[in-house]
Order: sequence, then C-alpha cells, then structure tokens
Amino acid sequence: MVKKDLLTEELKVNFGFDSFKGNQKAIIENVLRGEDTFVLMPTGGGKSLCYQLPSLLMEGTAIVISPLIALMKNQVDAMRNFSTEDGIAHFINSSLNRAAIDQVKDDILKGRTKLLYVAPESLTKEENIGFLRNVKISFYAVDEAHCISEWGHDFRPEYRRIRPIINEIGKRPLIALTATATPKVQHDIQKNLGMVDATVFKSSFNRPNLYYEVRPKTNNVDRDIIKYIKSHEGKSGIIYCLSRKKVEEFADILKANGIKALAYHAGMDSHQRSSNQDAFLMEEVDVIVATIAFGMGIDKPDVRYVIHYDMPKSLEGYYQETGRSGRDGGEGRCIAFYAYKDLQKLEKFMQGKPVAEQEIGRQLLLETAAYAETAVCRRVVLLHYFGESHREDNCGSCDNCLNPKKRVEAKELLSTVLEAVVTLKEKFKTDYIINLLLGNEITEIQSYKHNELEVFGSGQDEDEKTWNAVIRQAQIAGYLTKDIENYGLLKITQQGREFMNNPVSFKITEDNEFDEDDEDVPVRGGASSAVDPMLYSMMKDLRKKLSKKLEVPPFVIFQDPSLEAMATTYPVTLDELQNIPGVGAGKAKRYGKEFVELIRRHVEENEIERPEDLRVRTVANKSKLKVSIIQRIDRKVALDEIALTNGLEFGELLDELEAIVYSGTRINIDYFINEVMDEDHMEDIYDYFKDSETDDLEEAIRELKGDYTEDEIRLVRIKFLSEMAN
Repeated sequence: MVKKDLLTEELKVNFGFDSFKGNQKAIIENVLRGEDTFVLMPTGGGKSLCYQLPSLLMEGTAIVISPLIALMKNQVDAMRNFSTEDGIAHFINSSLNRAAIDQVKDDILKGRTKLLYVAPESLTKEENIGFLRNVKISFYAVDEAHCISEWGHDFRPEYRRIRPIINEIGKRPLIALTATATPKVQHDIQKNLGMVDATVFKSSFNRPNLYYEVRPKTNNVDRDIIKYIKSHEGKSGIIYCLSRKKVEEFADILKANGIKALAYHAGMDSHQRSSNQDAFLMEEVDVIVATIAFGMGIDKPDVRYVIHYDMPKSLEGYYQETGRSGRDGGEGRCIAFYAYKDLQKLEKFMQGKPVAEQEIGRQLLLETAAYAETAVCRRVVLLHYFGESHREDNCGSCDNCLNPKKRVEAKELLSTVLEAVVTLKEKFKTDYIINLLLGNEITEIQSYKHNELEVFGSGQDEDEKTWNAVIRQAQIAGYLTKDIENYGLLKITQQGREFMNNPVSFKITEDNEFDEDDEDVPVRGGASSAVDPMLYSMMKDLRKKLSKKLEVPPFVIFQDPSLEAMATTYPVTLDELQNIPGVGAGKAKRYGKEFVELIRRHVEENEIERPEDLRVRTVANKSKLKVSIIQRIDRKVALDEIALTNGLEFGELLDELEAIVYSGTRINIDYFINEVMDEDHMEDIYDYFKDSETDDLEEAIRELKGDYTEDEIRLVRIKFLSEMAN
C-alpha cells in the first residue's frame, strides 16, 4: 500500500494537481486499504479521480461500470492524455468491433491497462464474464450508482444485476459513486450492491457558484432563450429538452438564428453523437441541445449556463443536469422554463408501467412541481431534498432570494395541518390532507367516512396553493417529514409534536403564480404582460374596419393572440409579421400591409425601442404528418381513413386540420363534408360563422343550440376559415 504522504506526490506526477479537493484524499486512502467505499459527491467535485488515482497505484486492472458510452470515451481520452501509454485505459461496449475488442483484451492480459470501462449490458455477456475471470482485478467502481435505485432519476434494471455478476467474476473491493442521491436512494444502492457496511463519504450538495431561476413557460420561450444566448455570446451552454424531436427542432432554430449549436440524444448514431460531443468540447460550437432522458457524458469545466426548455421528471435529474454548469468554480447560471402541463405530459408517459413504478414517478414529479412553484430560496429546497440543511434563508443567488416575497404568519395554519395528520394517524399523503382540509368530498374521503371528522373542511378559508405552501415549508422547517418508503405519507417529527403542545411563530412565503390561462399572452420573464394597450386597441379598431370592408368576421383576419403578440414585439415588415403565432405567409400578404404600417407609425411617433430579439427566425415546418394530410386531402382521401392510417382519433385529426388552416394554408375538404353532412346543415353552420364575432367552439355549440355535433361544427369551421381567411 502507498504511504499517505506520497499520495499528493502521486497526484502531482500523474494528474498535475498540487492538492486534493474536499474529501478526495480520505476516499482514495480508503480504496487503497481495500475497503468498500460509498461516495456521494456533487457534479464537479472530482468523483472520477477517486477511482482513477487508486487504479494507477494498485496491482491489476480496475473495472469501472458506467452507463454512458459517451462518458467512457471522454474519460478514456482524458486518462490517455495523462499517460504516455495509450493502453492504460480502455472501454468495452457495443460501439467497438471485434478487432478493437481483441486489442483491448490483449492490452489487459499484458498488464498495460489499469482502467477498464464497461457498460452494465456488456458486463452481463458470458464471453466478457469468462474473460474477466482470468484478469487480476484491483477493485470495481460503479459510477452513476443512482441508476440502481427505482427512486433514482435514471433507473436502469440491468444495474440491479451488478452484484451477482461481480460475485461470479470474483469478489474484490467495491467503490460506488453518485452525484445525486436522496437518503432513500443511498440506502437502495448500498443494499443492492451488498455494501451496507461500506465507509460513506458525503460531500455537501451546495454549489455556491450556481444561480438558480425558474421562469414561466410562455409562447415566447424560443425568443427568450435566443436572446439569453446572444447576450452571453462565446460562452458554452447546454439546453435540455423533453423529446428527441424537440432537440432536433430547437437545434435547427438556434442555427437559423446564427447560433453555433448541435443536437445530442440517444437516437442519433454513435458516430454523429461523438462528433457533436467533440465539437462542443473543442469549442467549435457554443451550445449543445440534449434530451433530459439521455445523461450527457460531457466533462466540460466551463459550461456557463444550463437551460431547461422543459422541466425534468425528478429533482435529482434537475440537480445533476444543472450541475454540468460551472464545474470549474466559475459562473454557472441555471434557468428552467416551467409549465405544469409539461409534468402532466411526463405523467402520461408512465401509463402502462407497473403501478408501483407509476406511483414512484408521480411522487418525483410532485417534488419537481413543488420546487418550480416555491417562492422559498431554491438552494434551501434543493439541499433539503438531498437530506442537507442550509443555514441561511437567503442565498443571494436564486430568483426567489433576489426578488423575495413577503412572509406571512402561518402558525394557525400549521396547527391545522398537524392536527389533520394526527387525526388520520399519519397514513395519508399531501393531496389527501389538502382535500380533507378544503372539504372536498372525493370518493376516497367518503369511503373512509373522513367527511364525518371534525377536521373535514376546517381549512376552507384558504386555497389549495396556500395549504401546499404550508406543508412544503413545514417539511423544510422540520415539523413534518415524508415517508418515502410508503410513497410520501406525511409523518409528524418530534419537533412537530413539540409545536402542537407549544406553538411558536411559523412564517411562510406564498408560492409563485404560474397561471396556465395566460400561456398565449406574451409575457416578459418575471414581469406582467408586455402587451402595448394603446397599440392593441388601435389594431382591434383596424381589424373591425377591415372586417366591415371585406365583409368577413374580425377573427378571420387575425385572432386576438396574434394581435397581442404584435402589440408586444412590434413587427414592422411582412417578413417579421410571419413570425407572429397564427400568421402564415398567406395571411401576412392578404391582411398584413395595413397592420405593419400602423405598427411602424406607432413605433416612430412614440419613440419605442423594439425588442432586440424581435426576429426569431423559424425553420420550415418539417412535420411529415401535416404534409401527408394535405397530400391525401388533395387526393380526396376520406378524413376518417386519413385519421385511421395515421393512428389518430378523428378529433385529433381535426386538431391538425385547424392548425393547418389557422397558419394560412388553404385546403378543400368539400368532398368529405358533402359526403357526411346534409347541405342545409352545412349552410346553417357556415352562415353562423359568417355573422359571428368569434370563432370560439363552445360559443358556436351554445348558439347553434345543440342541433349539430361538435365534429360537424369543427368541419364547417375549417372549411369557412380556409375559404375566407386564406
């Protein structure tokens, strides 16, 4: 074993560093002693060194089990740069051909290789197990160990098989490492790897150099991100999106707006992915757009911002992804765009999975929503989630601390919550407690006869948002805790029981508003609506005038959300007008001239400085579905047949058709309407829209007094808009 005082010297010789960070030295000493070691260290804390240095100092080859092919390549390249011998580090995974694998095995057997990276899938192959049995192994390292736990943010079933395979190959000391693990996940990892007695090294999860912010997600999200990137020109950034499709689309939009960006997701072929990763590392591009689902194995120290286009499905995922920012201790800004409907979408993706898995997924989404909506210091909330307390209430480096909301006394409210939890014998979750306090007679409450309890309806004077804030902040303050083992049942702590006997002041901050109803109204980040009321009113008058002159309803010309967007971004050319939601090339050409002239005059007369980021260049809509629908309509294929062949409900097809005509494309569906509708019915509905001031569907159903089905009204509205507006 290497003497302790030589360790720093070995660090300098092998890696060029003068000193260890945090508890790296203690961890390495533990590994060198042959002890099982559990390392909980945030991204950027230097986890890799904890197994890289011991591997060089111990006899044999260290086996590193890692889920990310990209990360393996990255780390192998880094190790080779530190050494004069290329064979010092290798990886075995599905990206290698037979000749390359033979070369790896030859280097290992000749004793040249100190570090071998293996994907868990490769580790399970019989031929690899057979080969590794004949190799002198110094120790095993399980990187990204949170993948073992169903409560971790990137659960991999194959990680559950690591311990049995290690036993099969040959027992050696084990080091497990993760950047994100709640106490529940930590326990899961140790239990599954059979290392409950391991020495645990836990670093603080606080990253003081990171700034956290959550913004409401509006229709201007593309513009906001482009403006942000352009104001940080030359700096490296990562943007996370929910789907591969959105990654591709948004990377194209960034490129169209003069930003050097590339896409990165699991669906790309490995060569393209490696090439894009290298371009980012070599600073040939400034921005990588990536999927949340695919953990990026990019160890780049100077990423200056991480933007979440969509919220991730767990706070662990969010923490790890934001942790890619500012790894060198320099500036790191973490901005997330939040709309609750994104989390609802994620919940839908879970349907069809086992019930227990769905329940876990739901709990993780609730934690994410709570983080996004809270007005409490974001650092405090994040650290509490990982079982760590933060001594200061105001970190001075998150949106909530820089714009603090007033705190209000909630001693009585907390007493009410604690009383409800006790009355229900600590056997229910947050949403159930809130329904009980609000007096909501949901089926579950009635079946337990809890509507007969004294606490039922005792909180009707407050709304759901306030009760959520009380419960969340009571957990941070230590009065309540969630029993994670039992899917988040609320339990009272000893401190909570003391509060019940002797209540003390308890102040809360009300949660932030994320009003879904306003999503079509352009909003400036954090401020109220930026619509210019005078211009909006003038454009409504112009629309009315044109409506009379052209004898078409006002909504046929431009809908209200389009006018609101114009009164926010001030388009003064027909090209700029086409970037307004709901305005295609046809509409701009047909109705736009007078509107842009009015806007130009208004801007000049009032000396208005237009937003610098006014023009977000869009890329052509590549939707194969829309193109396919239009082509089939041109061939007069029945609409129900088009829906069927595209796997759509008929209502979903109508959604697509409405999007097509609202954007200014003309389609002719007369052949289908004439087949399925009575001519008089069609004319009645058509005449209604001709005379109406609005194209609102519910209003139409009400006015037409239920004589026609919703599908009939929508079909005729599509025909009407196509003929009159396009």
